[in-house]
Amino acid sequence: MDEITALDAFAALSQSTRLEAFRLLIKAGEAGLTAGDIGDTLGVRQNTMSTNLSILSRADLIRSAREGRSIRYFANMDGVRGLLAFLLEDCCGGRPELCQPVIDELSCAC
Repeated sequence: MDEITALDAFAALSQSTRLEAFRLLIKAGEAGLTAGDIGDTLGVRQNTMSTNLSILSRADLIRSAREGRSIRYFANMDGVRGLLAFLLEDCCGGRPELCQPVIDELSCAC
């Protein structure tokens, strides 16, 4: 991931509704959530939620799939991994063994 893409991701996550939606999708895992379910959970109107989900999608942090008249959203784990890799790229002054505990903490089977 390059710096501009990372900045887009940070900008997308810098608003509370988008951060909450992103965290919900991380928790939802492979099942994902519909836009309506996300909006209902967060108490956000449909058009506002749609705008926020579009911003997260453009930042490559979430992905979507159409299901009939609904759209189901999922955390884009490749985008999340790319952002984390960008953050840890120069970790510990070239001593990767110092970063290993952080990397182990962030690792999951998702």
